[in-house]
Amino acid sequence: MFDLVTGTVDRPFRDRRVAARVFSVAAHVVIVGGLIGAALFAITEGLPEAPAMMAFVAEMPAPPPPAPPPAPGPRPKAAPPARPVPTSGDFTFPVQVPTEIIAESGIEVGVEEGVPGGVEGGIPGGVVGGIVGGIITDVAPPPPPLPPQQLAAVHVGGDIRAPELIYRVEPVYPDIAVMAHATGIVILEATINERGEVTNVVVLRSRKLLDQAAIDAVKRWRYTPLMLNGVPRAFILTVTLNFSIQ
Repeated sequence: MFDLVTGTVDRPFRDRRVAARVFSVAAHVVIVGGLIGAALFAITEGLPEAPAMMAFVAEMPAPPPPAPPPAPGPRPKAAPPARPVPTSGDFTFPVQVPTEIIAESGIEVGVEEGVPGGVEGGIPGGVVGGIVGGIITDVAPPPPPLPPQQLAAVHVGGDIRAPELIYRVEPVYPDIAVMAHATGIVILEATINERGEVTNVVVLRSRKLLDQAAIDAVKRWRYTPLMLNGVPRAFILTVTLNFSIQ
């Protein structure tokens, strides 16, 4: 009893059991590892081979053709070469001065006394042999005078005073108007030309039986010409005729 409390006790049997367990665990690990390796080997051989990857490189497209060069601008005009200034040694002088003037052959200078009988279109007292450049004998006739400009007729009134009436004809009372006892006022607008003659008459206020008698009388009237800035002008004025039976 004393030995158990104070001393140590050897346990050889227990140590053997522990070593046996460690060996058993190691053996199981080896066996399981071998089985797993065999299974992996079998599975690897049964798998299909992975196809080899093939890479294709496409050819690069051809580069676009280069752009045409811009059209050349107008070439600057080259400056004309400077002409050399002749020196005194470049001038040539005649070796011999001519002593007489000889007329060239083949040029007719005319006859001294003219052509017998004269020349058609000649000028009395002309120069013998003619004049260089000739003289124009056929002068074109002057152009015909332009017709006088037709100016518009002006209305008499305001600053423009009516010209003087120099010839007046009284209207003839129509018989039918006398029988009908037609009376009243007829107002006319008369156009007078540059010579003072009445060229047109327009009725402004009408009396049916008296209009024509008034128009026939006024067309025979005459006025002095109307002068504006020294130029005769046509004019327009208003004429009033009163028809009454006495």
